[in-house]
Amino acid sequence: MNRLYFGDNLKWLSDRKEFPDASVDLVYLDPPFNSNADYNVLFREPSGAVSQAQFHAFTDTWSWADAAETYHQFIDNCPNVAVVELMEAFHSFLKHSPMMAYLAMMAPRLVELHRVIKPTGSLYLHCDPTASHYLRMLLDGIFGVRNFRTEIIWKRSSAHSDAAQGRQQHGRIHDTLFFYTKSDEWKWNHVFTEYDESYIDSFYKFIEPGTGRRYRLVTSLHPAVPRPKRRIRITNSWVLSAIGVTARSECKSCMNKAELCRASRELFQRISV
Repeated sequence: MNRLYFGDNLKWLSDRKEFPDASVDLVYLDPPFNSNADYNVLFREPSGAVSQAQFHAFTDTWSWADAAETYHQFIDNCPNVAVVELMEAFHSFLKHSPMMAYLAMMAPRLVELHRVIKPTGSLYLHCDPTASHYLRMLLDGIFGVRNFRTEIIWKRSSAHSDAAQGRQQHGRIHDTLFFYTKSDEWKWNHVFTEYDESYIDSFYKFIEPGTGRRYRLVTSLHPAVPRPKRRIRITNSWVLSAIGVTARSECKSCMNKAELCRASRELFQRISV
């Protein structure tokens, strides 16, 4: 059954009737990145009327004034003592900063997601360097260090420095996905991708007449070098099809960033096999 939930995801996740314990196989979340930017999405109200969210979904800027109550409720009610202690340590270090407000928003949602995932289920969290180091610690506390599986690097554009915009540091060309499981018995299907054509052209230059199969010449010291297979298992470094896509933190509207949406769909297809 496909269903789209409208509104604050924490409200829905906390509803045990809608999301019982251990009821979800796979979670992929692309939460706000604390990017200090505005975002637009294609939403309508349940009545069908055009929503203000059509034009302004949310501002990815977090303040402690808005997060303080959520933080204190979480500290008082979270059953995971280790995560409570971690959040208190974050608060001691980060004080009432925007980053602390952001983590106070993320923590209760991640705890609820852990609750609803099946023992065989998995979670992929999509983030960028703005808060990835804190989110990794938070996920370790919620899912357990042993259930961290992979850090996946999504290369989303070619090399650039943004020097024309006055940037005086390395160009940011990747996002990160953290892959966690609920237990040691997660469901896993091998995913394959095509070899890069430049690799095949470089190492298998010769083509067999009549069959079109590629091969390479080797010395008699290596008689068993195989012909290339057309597919390989994917690694933890992904280059998806969004060529020239702007940075996630610069995307203000999915209506104007069709390439980014296509890349997101391709990414989800990869993890949902």
